[in-house]
Amino acid sequence: MSIPFLGEECFATAGTWASIPATMKPLIHLEGKVALVTGGSRGIGEAIARAYGLAGAEVAIASRKKQGVDEAAERLRKEGITVEPYACHAGKPAELDALVESVIKRFGRIDVLVNNAATNPHFGPMMTADEPAFDKTFEVNVKGYLHLARRVAGHLVDRGAPGSLVFVSSVVGLAAAPLQGIYGMTKAAVISMTRTLALELGPSRIRVNAIAPGLIETKFSQALVNNEDISRRILDRTPLGRVGQPDEIASAALYLASDAASFVTGHTLVVDGGMTIA
Repeated sequence: MSIPFLGEECFATAGTWASIPATMKPLIHLEGKVALVTGGSRGIGEAIARAYGLAGAEVAIASRKKQGVDEAAERLRKEGITVEPYACHAGKPAELDALVESVIKRFGRIDVLVNNAATNPHFGPMMTADEPAFDKTFEVNVKGYLHLARRVAGHLVDRGAPGSLVFVSSVVGLAAAPLQGIYGMTKAAVISMTRTLALELGPSRIRVNAIAPGLIETKFSQALVNNEDISRRILDRTPLGRVGQPDEIASAALYLASDAASFVTGHTLVVDGGMTIA
């Protein structure tokens, strides 16, 4: 299911962003912006890159496997999106530094960062998680987020430019996370990181916000979606009664990155079909 973002009907008749008359362009847009999206080869990351590109941004997407990110770039280019793919391990600081340098060299700057790349090597009780799985999860989901955020924020400060950092967290960072305890710890850390960086970077006109998705249908979530018992328990306490789609997270990410959210910072936007209120 594809969920249209504000103004998407314009593209059906007008084509690329540049060809749309100013009077038809939507309020929420990223015209003239350069966005970097990690974990951009599929799922939520690819959906965010697509929404950003259709909303006028030039987009850089990064993922660990070159083949996957190259294939995603080809799919996006077929939709008229200006996109450049980069192979990068989100848990390796040297590779993240090289990524930022490459994107700036290609596009001249970065205005929006989406920290989306994540890993969850341990699915089971926290008591049984081994040390390597613990270290890997924090290396990518927390240290990688912070390193890349600091690198892009430093670039924005050096330019004296405003910017938007969007971190993809999770509802498991807001409550107990059975079978996903280590992953949930990292996502709680992302929410804390969001608030502190928003406070520190606000005077530099850099906004920092997070998104906490509920159960979204992606390859990453297949262990949950395909487990009938687990998915049923989740859906039974989800007022909207269904699994979410990547496009629905992309719409939230587009809002937070755009000037429509110019007075929003330090916020975690929950997109979960109402699960956390039940």
